[in-house]
Amino acid sequence: MYKFISWNVNGLRAVCGKGFADIFAELDADFFCLQETKLQEGQIDLEFPGYRSYWNYADKKGYSGTAIYTRHEPVSVAYGIGIDEHDHEGRAITLEMDDFYLVCVYVPNSQDGLKRLDYRMRWEDDFRAYLCGLASREHETPEGGRRTKGVIVCGDLNVAHQEIDLKNPKSNRMNAGFTDQERDKFSSLLAAGFVDTFRHMYPEARDIYSWWSYRFQARQKNAGWRIDYFVVSEDLAGRINDAKIHTEIFGSDHCPVELTLK
Repeated sequence: MYKFISWNVNGLRAVCGKGFADIFAELDADFFCLQETKLQEGQIDLEFPGYRSYWNYADKKGYSGTAIYTRHEPVSVAYGIGIDEHDHEGRAITLEMDDFYLVCVYVPNSQDGLKRLDYRMRWEDDFRAYLCGLASREHETPEGGRRTKGVIVCGDLNVAHQEIDLKNPKSNRMNAGFTDQERDKFSSLLAAGFVDTFRHMYPEARDIYSWWSYRFQARQKNAGWRIDYFVVSEDLAGRINDAKIHTEIFGSDHCPVELTLK
């Protein structure tokens, strides 16, 4: 069994002051993926016994950034998605393992007034093409045949897909993260051969969210959004053991999400 954790920490140094090391040990994952680390190289020395780590930093200081801690040595590691327009904000890391790809991603926010929505739409199309490319890439088997590898995508995807995925869908429609355009792009990703693991396991689950605004006592009221995901290629759907959202864990405006895979 593989256990994966994904967490938008909204500033890793801040979360380190709120018990991150204890949470990391308690969750005991094979792969621990982070988004919004807000770090530059050399700004933190955070190693855990038995893990190696990979980091992608934004050019801009104190902004974005992703990281993966893994107990398993990858075959290869790639940073970004191979398109210059998208690869200066530290938003993606891909580990190639023996039988799957793991992509940790922090999807761009469309921002207030949707001023980045047009950019977000380009990102969505390019990122989906990147994932489909990984899913269709053939590898030689030891027996001399050819095969593809499954793809696991995790992170803050900055979209609540359906009305069930946020507390107040009516008043938030066409706000960043719940625009028709962003939701349609998520539908397009699923249509391209991917599965939302939490909805796959719990199609009717309500009032379970992964992000709450720091304003209006949103977390105390559970007025949240489910915008953090594990999405897998359809060939891995049969290996899903469970998908969890750790609403009991604090330290960020997001909570960790989990996938266990047979």
